[in-house]
Amino acid sequence: MADLDASEVAMSVWLLPPFRPRYERLSIVSEHLSVTQANFLPDPLPEKLYEGKAKVLYPTGDPDVLLSFFKDDATAFNALKRGSIARKGEINCTLSTHLFQLLESRGVATHWIDSPAADWMRVKTVEIIPLEVVVRNIAAGSLCKQTGVALGTVIDPPLVEFFYKDDDLGDPLLTPDRLRLLKVASDEDVEILRSMALTINGILREFFASCDLTLVDFKLEFGRERSGSIVLADEISPDTCRLWDSRETDPERRVMDKDRFRQDLGNVADAYEGVLQRVLAVLEG
Repeated sequence: MADLDASEVAMSVWLLPPFRPRYERLSIVSEHLSVTQANFLPDPLPEKLYEGKAKVLYPTGDPDVLLSFFKDDATAFNALKRGSIARKGEINCTLSTHLFQLLESRGVATHWIDSPAADWMRVKTVEIIPLEVVVRNIAAGSLCKQTGVALGTVIDPPLVEFFYKDDDLGDPLLTPDRLRLLKVASDEDVEILRSMALTINGILREFFASCDLTLVDFKLEFGRERSGSIVLADEISPDTCRLWDSRETDPERRVMDKDRFRQDLGNVADAYEGVLQRVLAVLEG
């Protein structure tokens, strides 16, 4: 990824309208469509632009629009552990679709355009900023291992961390000075990313709480449009969020995210499906 030029983006873009307590279910094609069945796909399917651990990107006839296919593949520990989770692609795409629309309705710009099938998403073409922005509400995972903070410790205010998106380097944690050294984002952009991440955290925490889910922490990725505006990209799902069942106190049974795969807790697909069903129940309520 080439270094990005600094761009001025007005902070007022990210201000939110008043909270609306009722969530409306948002439309999505629910049936799975294979490559041969899907009439929205180019025929023949063009050569893929990029394949990552969880998604494949394809070009369309519009240079500003890409097709993203969500895979069932599962990886952990920088792809040292690999596997597959039944229906993960459909579940994560469906969840991301609804959560992107929720965020859009609250004033947060995303790369989402539409979802023509359960595991396909049309997205805006963006230049991904090579940073993973992690927001932590409760201590878990690498934070506990690296700092000794006890699992389950409430973090108030939430902690925002920046990691360099580079698998070969192990996605290292970046200090402010390292961010400046690498020139992956200007100081102004970093503050925009921090502000957006905290805004997204506030919206998602409240929404997930209504689903009896605790948003422990989560990872976000952002991209820059041709105009220079920064938008939320990637996905929001049990792959990228650490979610605990708020009705469960057992430290293993409460896990409803990819930690079930990481830690060999079993019932991974059931946990992902459970998150989807709770989200849809609230949206339909």
